[in-house]
Order: sequence, then structure tokens, then C-alpha cells
Amino acid sequence: MEPKVVACGGSLAATASIARRPGDPIVHILLIEDSSPTRDLLRRSLQESGHRLTTAARVSSGRAAAVAEQFDVIVIDIMLPDGSGIDLCREIRDKGIETPIMFLTARGDVADRIAGLDAGADDYMRKPFALAELQARLRALARRGGHDPPTLLKWSDGTVDFRARRLMISGREIPLTAREWKVLEILAERAGRIVSRDDLLEMAWGETGARASESLD
Repeated sequence: MEPKVVACGGSLAATASIARRPGDPIVHILLIEDSSPTRDLLRRSLQESGHRLTTAARVSSGRAAAVAEQFDVIVIDIMLPDGSGIDLCREIRDKGIETPIMFLTARGDVADRIAGLDAGADDYMRKPFALAELQARLRALARRGGHDPPTLLKWSDGTVDFRARRLMISGREIPLTAREWKVLEILAERAGRIVSRDDLLEMAWGETGARASESLD
């Protein structure tokens, strides 16, 4: 099917129906974009693909969201009503936030791309854009920003050795199934972050249906 071309905040985006493949990660994205058509287009596309999207239309609200919550990817437009997306990117990096950042903007001169990447961005995509390519880039950035589970976790009366697949509690080895190890690794990778039930079901089972939910229980 040929993708349709849709007006998108003064630019054009090639759109098509995109389904998330089983096993693909659920990506939580912060989109900082002042164009309502662009926000609506991306919200519809990304949510239909099973991803999570938080939006902001200004530098001030985008900065607050980036500091308050953990995201897998941050997408920023360069031209925002209350400031520069490049300056915002630099501020986010100065705060020690290492979340992958992509610029999505109509400004595509070489000087603009260099300025964005030098400010701390990991990728730069020019409008108009193809949604399939955008989603592929977002998945790649999310993988780049992910953390491998620690090889060893310890607490007062237990240890988990992920390399040896061994869980010890009070000196006793606790056997786990392959699925239980998968759940444990997912939670360890995201230590300190909230993992919703639906996200856990998607990542460990590849589905959110009743059967998977009963298995998690």
C-alpha cells in the first residue's frame, strides 16, 4: 500500500498503517512539539502501534516533563514558541538526563543538524517524514538507551545471579521458569522506574490478553 501524504504543521508526513511486531518494546516517548497537527498525527500513529506518548507544546512544559518522568526517547522540535529546542536539549543534558534525544524539525540545513547533535541529540530527522522510518528510528534509540540487567543483585538475605540463572534466598536456591527469569530481568533493567502491568505483559508475553494476565498472576 502506498503511503498517503498528509499536511503536518506546514510540512508533510508520509503516513501508513504501522503495526508493532510481537516482541517489539513498548516505547515511552516525550514529544515536545508546538504544531497541533503534528502532535495529533504522532499520537494517533504511535498509540495505534502500542507505544506511550506524552506531549508538550513549549520549552517550559517540555523541560518540566523531562525532569519529572523517565522516558525511553525524547523528541524535540527546534522552533518552539518560548525558546529554542537546541537550548532545551542542552539544558536536559546539563541536568544529567541521558535519555536518547531526537530532533524532528523542518530545519534541515547542515549547520542546524550539527548544532543539534553538538547540543547532545542522538538523532536528527527532517520534516516531511515517513512514519515507518520515524518509528524505526525511535525503536533504535530506545534500544540504545536501554540498560543491560546487572549480572548480580544482592540484598539482606538473597542474591540473584543473572549469568548463572541462580536465585538464592536465605541460603536456599529458588528455581524459576524461563518466563519468570524474563520478568525478573525486565524489572532489573528498569530498576527505579515504574513498569505497568500491561507493559510487563507485552515485554514478557508479547500480549496483554486474559491468558497472559492470568499467567502473570
